[in-house]
This record gives sequence, structure tokens and C-alpha cells, in this order.
Amino acid sequence: MKRPTLEAVAARAGVSRATVSRVVNGQSTVGPEIRDVVMRAVRELGYVPNSAARSLVTQRTDSIALVVSEPPTRVFSDDPMFSTVIRSASVELEAADKQVVLMLSGTAQSHARVERYIASGHVDGVMLISMHGADPLPAAITRMGVPAVSYGRPAVPVALPYVDNDNVGGAEKAVRHLLDRGRRRIATIAGPQDMIGGQDRLTGYRKALRDSDRRSIVAVGDFTRESGATAMRQLLEDDPQLDAVFIANDLMAIGAIQALRHAGRSVPDDVAIVGFDDIEAARYTDPPLTTVRHPIIEQAAAMVQLLLSLLEGDEKAASPVILPTELVIRESA
Repeated sequence: MKRPTLEAVAARAGVSRATVSRVVNGQSTVGPEIRDVVMRAVRELGYVPNSAARSLVTQRTDSIALVVSEPPTRVFSDDPMFSTVIRSASVELEAADKQVVLMLSGTAQSHARVERYIASGHVDGVMLISMHGADPLPAAITRMGVPAVSYGRPAVPVALPYVDNDNVGGAEKAVRHLLDRGRRRIATIAGPQDMIGGQDRLTGYRKALRDSDRRSIVAVGDFTRESGATAMRQLLEDDPQLDAVFIANDLMAIGAIQALRHAGRSVPDDVAIVGFDDIEAARYTDPPLTTVRHPIIEQAAAMVQLLLSLLEGDEKAASPVILPTELVIRESA
């Protein structure tokens, strides 16, 4: 069967081709009665707009790039943050009738490919996730003038709207909880220091200890389970008497608990542990993990809404959005 045309819809509705075009492209210059007649003809004929032709009229692709600045081995690992953000953003965009284009940019070559794709006009907007300090994409996309939003505060000084959570305040809550429990030698396993989340959570740890008589004891991981175990072993070598650790994400905390168990240390009797994120696995560690709840789903949804506002020309949408965190107390501290 031949595909129904715009002319066929116009003939069925008894209106001009231009009127049908305005209706199917969502323009508001057509009255509601005519719009209803046209849409009834569309349904009766089974007309489907030609996406290429529609893009020429609307200057929109209805596609959004979700760019993750990590290699595939990291994105498709056991870290639930990536899958949660991608799923939550996709649900929000689907509700807005937008298509998600997932792009990974963990290498210089992939950075160049992503830049070319965005510059070619294949997407209406961009969402950036998991950026590291030297990431060139924020500045490049800003120069292009493509609407973009960052999941987390950018590490580079660019005028890029973002949605973040209160990393500093959340870390402070975690460390003050350990201080209130009477812990004396409180260490931290910080996240990577080329990422704002890693920097801010370390800042919160140090801020909470600043007015106490406790000294900072720091090891650094990369947000993976394995790095948490390695950093925990390092901390035990540096200070065998430590009795608490604030850890910058839950995956590293899970690795740290395993390392403590192998070292013959009990959690929380010997060493209390507090993580950050409140991933689902935090409830099922042994013992269940005290952690700071990072509202990942809400942050992803807010990122989408911020970008949609930018696409509609809302200048107020350029203001950053900071979501609160919450301490979730379980048996590990």
C-alpha cells in the first residue's frame, strides 16, 4: 500500500496542505476545531509524518544526546549509577516525546566523534554525565551554542547549566554522625580528584573534622569496588588504629568492608563505615551500610526538565539546581 501523503490528509479534512503541515508540526496558529478535523483525518488514513521533512520545517530532530564520558567497561559495569541515570533520563524524555541517543566518550577519538555528531545538528540538546577535569566536551558544546545540561557541576569553568546534589553537605553529615558515635580516628576513601563529586565529598569530610581534634587520614579510589578494597588496605597500613571510615561512594564501601573482613576487623565494632549514594546493594551488605542518600533518579529527572526548559527558550533555566542529601543510618555505623 502507498504511504498516505500530506495531500491525502488535506483532501480528507477539506483543508489546505499548509494547514495540515502546521497541525502535524505542532504549530499553534490553527484553531482547535480545524485541528480536530485534521487529526481525525490523520488517524483515519494512518498518516505518519516524514521525520526528515518535519525536521526541515521545525528545525528540530526531537533527539537528545546522553553523553557519558567513560569507557564501555565502566558504563556497563556493576556500578548502578550509570544504568539508573540512563533509565531515569530515558523515561522522562520519552514522556516528552523525545528520543535518546546514548553516546560514550571515554577516549580522545570518541570525544572528536561526539563533537562532530552534535555539530552536525543530529540532536536538539545534550546531557553530559560523569565528566572529568580535562574533558573538552563542555567547552566545545558551549561554543556550538547547542542547549546542554550537566549531571553534576562541571569541573571546568564553563557557562553550562547543571543539576547536582549537596555533596559537601552530605559528606559533612556522614562524618558528624561518626563523631557523634564517639569515633576518634576517622579516615576517608575519597573519589577521583579530577571529578567534582570526588572533590566535594573530600571537602565535606575535611570541613567536618576541621573544628575537632581529629586529623585527616585520606586514601583515594576511583569509585569502583576494587579501588575501595585497595584503599582500605592502604589505610590499615598507614593507621592500624583507625576506627571509622567515610567512603565517597557505596561501591567503594562494599569493597572496603570486604577488605576489613579479610584483615580480621569487625564492622562496626572495630571500624564503622559510612558510604555515599544509597544504592540498592547498600541494604544487603553484611552489615547493612549506613550511607548518604544521593537522589540519583530525581537528579536525572531534574536534568531532563532543565534541558527541556532550555529548548523552550526559558532563560531562567540556566540557574543550577542543587538537590538535598539525606543520611540513612543502618548497622555499619
